[in-house]
Amino acid sequence: MTFKVTGGEQGGWAVLRVSGELDLMTSPVLRQRVHDVVAEGGHSLVLDLSDVWFCDSSGVGVLIAARRLLRSCQGSLRLILPDRGAADGSHVNKVLGALGVRRLFDIHPDVRSAVDEDPSPLSA
Repeated sequence: MTFKVTGGEQGGWAVLRVSGELDLMTSPVLRQRVHDVVAEGGHSLVLDLSDVWFCDSSGVGVLIAARRLLRSCQGSLRLILPDRGAADGSHVNKVLGALGVRRLFDIHPDVRSAVDEDPSPLSA
C-alpha cells in the first residue's frame, strides 16, 4: 500500500485522511500537510488514521508536533482511531499506548463524532 494524505472539510474542521505506513520516509509529507492547513487558517484539524497500518516513532513525532502546533495557535487536533482499534490491537493504538502518549490526544472512533460540536472522545 502506498502512503497517501487526502484532505477535505467537514463541519468547520479540516480533515486529513492518512493511509499506508507513517514512518521516517512518509512522515514529512504529513507534517507538511498539517503545516499547510494551519497556514491556510485552519485551526481545527482531524487526522483520520483509520487506514494507517504502521506507525513508527517518526510518525508519532509528527502527531505530537501537530498537537503542539495547533495548541500554539489556540486550535484543536482530533485523531480518528476507529472503535475496532482498541479491540483488535491496531498498530497505531499499540504504538501510542506503548509510548504513553495516547492520553495526549483527543481520540474518536469516526469523523462524524470528531467534528461533532459536543464530542465524546474515547477514553485513553
